[in-house]
Amino acid sequence: MYILGISCYYHDAAAALLQNGQLVAAAEEERFSRIKFDPNYPQHAIDFCLRQAGISAQELDYVVFYEKPLQKFERILLSTLSGTPRTVKLFREAMATWFSEKLWIKSHLLSKLNIPAKKLLFVEHHLTHAASAFFCSPFKESAILTIDGVGEWTTTALGRATADWGDGGTNALHLEQEIRFPHSLGLFYSAFTAWLGFQVNNGEYKVMGMSPYGQPRYLDKVAQVLRLADDGSFALNMDYFSFHTSTSDTYNRRFVELFGEPRDPQSEFITDLTHPNGTGNPDRGLRARNQHYADVAMSIQRTTEEAILAMVRQLHKTTGSENLCIAGGVALNSVANGRIVREGPFKNVYIQPAAGDSGGALGAALYAWHVLLGKPRSFVMEHAYWGEEYSPAQVAAFLRAKGLPYREVADDRLLDELVDDLTGGRVVGWFQGRFEWGPRALGNRSILADPRSEAMKEIVNEKIKFREPFRPFAPAILEERAADYYATPRLDENLLARYMLLVSPVRAERWAEVPAVTHLGSGRLQTVRRAWNQRYYDLIARFGQATGTPVLLNTSFNLRGEPIVTSPQNAFNTFVGSDIDVLVLGNFILRKSEMGGRWDPQHKGALGE
Repeated sequence: MYILGISCYYHDAAAALLQNGQLVAAAEEERFSRIKFDPNYPQHAIDFCLRQAGISAQELDYVVFYEKPLQKFERILLSTLSGTPRTVKLFREAMATWFSEKLWIKSHLLSKLNIPAKKLLFVEHHLTHAASAFFCSPFKESAILTIDGVGEWTTTALGRATADWGDGGTNALHLEQEIRFPHSLGLFYSAFTAWLGFQVNNGEYKVMGMSPYGQPRYLDKVAQVLRLADDGSFALNMDYFSFHTSTSDTYNRRFVELFGEPRDPQSEFITDLTHPNGTGNPDRGLRARNQHYADVAMSIQRTTEEAILAMVRQLHKTTGSENLCIAGGVALNSVANGRIVREGPFKNVYIQPAAGDSGGALGAALYAWHVLLGKPRSFVMEHAYWGEEYSPAQVAAFLRAKGLPYREVADDRLLDELVDDLTGGRVVGWFQGRFEWGPRALGNRSILADPRSEAMKEIVNEKIKFREPFRPFAPAILEERAADYYATPRLDENLLARYMLLVSPVRAERWAEVPAVTHLGSGRLQTVRRAWNQRYYDLIARFGQATGTPVLLNTSFNLRGEPIVTSPQNAFNTFVGSDIDVLVLGNFILRKSEMGGRWDPQHKGALGE
């Protein structure tokens, strides 16, 4: 039996395909369309999933959508009508969008897939979040926490789940407590994201990266806009927000009066911590303003962490479970996740790598298989490599068509060459196998560099990624060596670290050893086990043998503002559009130093294209 899950029409559109309960393929539409966070109908992702299984859409048994559009329409209609006259413009624009497209999602899906109506199902948004985590976890039972911006009405849900592993158990998801729109931890964080000069639904992780440069000086002010209760419930003071009344603004003038004028998105972020000893712009006024923004970022990050931890403790009290599954966009807050693992009462924590809306496609399919159809569990997500793969023949054909001076090198020799490159200060574009599911590059579409060089952080940020200098990089480390470098317990069996979903303190004696991946004493690490990714593991191990440091700097293989690369063509475009020195496509290697006249460093491109 084949079940296709779909998420789209908001952001992070995606598709995921199950065959008899086993995941066959999963991908975000952005990887194919090259539109970052593409919200549109995921035609390319669906085509890939069907191609991977070797079937047509007509052979699907069920198609499952990740939310219930009519319930969402009800929320938008009622909330805009209740806010009149302030919401007249919002109402007009929302109705135009819904009556032109979103009210007809059912007919659109039936038409595009050419399937009968009896095959199309809809599942509530937060149930798909919950299913995406629990039914990918190894647990028989678990507490459940889902947190995002908003689904239909729900923004946060707490509950429990049980599974049938063929032992007579019951597949069930019960979301027993909820917090409803407009009270939303995700929208709270997004309002500050916008005020700090970043794009909503895009820049939240930049706020998290900025926060360590500040101090939580404004917790009292944040408490005026978000009220927390001891049981983990919370409420926004809507006098400070406008996301419920405006088409473009998330906060209002009263918010600005409390926290100050918003940060200019084009301004440099330079503080005494980011640029010590007067380096960078010496303007003391600019540094003071940026320190204020960093202090606010830390204050809202800390408040978010405390809110999540309070909910986690409440869940443990009410469920008594040793296991916790978390999903929703807020579950990508890796700093909060690190604290849950270290400070929370649960023994085991699981977050599926595509925790946000894209993961709803997978959750919808899993919910249908396990809950609606009552099928026992047999699948655990042990890795994130569910995207498209390009064969050696396809890669070679691409390189030949470009007339490029490539070489094909066997694994053992290739790894030795790359270790020489990395220790020589060169940056490697690493492309292999099926691309990753979710927002993190986990060793199949990665940019790799030497973590021991302090200068490498600036080189990769400014000359390759073309992004803000305060942004951190991830350390990829052999799983069995993680405890030697990072002060989080049980990293050799941690279910979050494999997906780069938690931040851990770096052991103080290791700071100087891996400065390029140490972000003010912490690191968002990825643990690597050979069974999950043999070549990637072997490269890190070979680098460790040569240097004594079993760690590599890993960042996603893309330029700023672009999705992570999918195809050899995407990888080559990023290679020639940046200062990456070496491109590895499977066992094929291409060096700028060997491209001769076909490489123009001034124009960052291959001549003659």
